[in-house]
Amino acid sequence: HVQLVESGGGLVQPGGSLRLSCAASGFTAPHYCMAWFRQIPGKERENLGSVDSDPTTVYPADSVKDRFTISRDKDKNTLTLQMNSLTIDDTGVYTCAAGYGGWCPSTSFIFWGQGTQVTVS
Repeated sequence: HVQLVESGGGLVQPGGSLRLSCAASGFTAPHYCMAWFRQIPGKERENLGSVDSDPTTVYPADSVKDRFTISRDKDKNTLTLQMNSLTIDDTGVYTCAAGYGGWCPSTSFIFWGQGTQVTVS
């Protein structure tokens, strides 16, 4: 079965950086989109960006693209989110998601990780 396991969350001071990773396994087809979402208390879940499988086209979210970089390593089946210039407003739960399909804008994200807490304080 599909598994998405996030790592790299934690506590960071404002202005700092964090790097989140998502390890994917169990997919039965070669093409699947991967994405990062976050849930900030009191706000709707937000898509932070997604990456196709082949080619690895990136669809960054306008709200964070100047500070966050999303990337994918096809060989290692990992998705990474590099977050810079973090603010207290970035505090929340960050979750990796995936769905079958070769084009992220039309993907339904049906697989979700457990999420990792990011606290900026």
